[in-house]
Amino acid sequence: MVDTVDRPFVIAGETLRSRLILGTGKYPSLAVMQAAHRAAAVDMVTVAVRRLDLSQPKAASVLDAIDRTCIRLLPNTALCYTADDAVRTARLGREAGLSNWVKLEVLGDPKTLLPDAVETLAAARILVKEGFVVLVYTSDDPVLARRLEDTGVAAIMPAGSPIGSGLGILNPVNIRLILESVRLPVIVDAGVGAPSDVCLAMELGVDGILLNTAVAEARSPELMAGGMKDAVAAGRAGYLAGRIAKKLYGSASSPLEGHFVAPRAGTSPA
Repeated sequence: MVDTVDRPFVIAGETLRSRLILGTGKYPSLAVMQAAHRAAAVDMVTVAVRRLDLSQPKAASVLDAIDRTCIRLLPNTALCYTADDAVRTARLGREAGLSNWVKLEVLGDPKTLLPDAVETLAAARILVKEGFVVLVYTSDDPVLARRLEDTGVAAIMPAGSPIGSGLGILNPVNIRLILESVRLPVIVDAGVGAPSDVCLAMELGVDGILLNTAVAEARSPELMAGGMKDAVAAGRAGYLAGRIAKKLYGSASSPLEGHFVAPRAGTSPA
């Protein structure tokens, strides 16, 4: 019997209801962002620490538009290009009371926004030792994924394609290799452009999806958010059900061999 039971989405001992994580940037307004979060039914969103004015805790910010009674904050170290900057930013977020969790992001250059593997690994080691729950944005490299797992991070987040590019899942083979290489939750992060990209990623067997631009910059963020939620469910169901093998040639949907064939009208069974 094939096991089709869906296991809970658990990170560092915490169970999340939704396998979809959204961002908080680029929306035309905070009201639109709130509507998108509701439509997606998310219970975790990520926010860039360096985009918050933590020196003015009473000033209005994106945090005021997030219902923290039902949505967990995942501070991130976006816009950091060195391990030192990322570690400092994570500490600021924790000291400001945002969360002990952090999405670690150390970029290699401002053009591609791809992660810097060396700096990311260095920052991960420091943050794990300091007690952070680290979800780490990384390249789709299964060897690096294993190295990061060894540091004690809580989740591996390989890029589907460059941040904000909308190019989708460029290397599904490497995503599958990462899934085989680590025992941690694997969350595709970055590059998603449409619900079809989400569905493909989920069909590969990943545990979750983190995206932002595809929803925030859609003509209707709320409608797109709902579509992304449905795509997560469809892709997860497809993965659990198990797709058929790909074949070079056709195969009849109603083969005669081994199946009962009703007699033609006017004839009697042999």
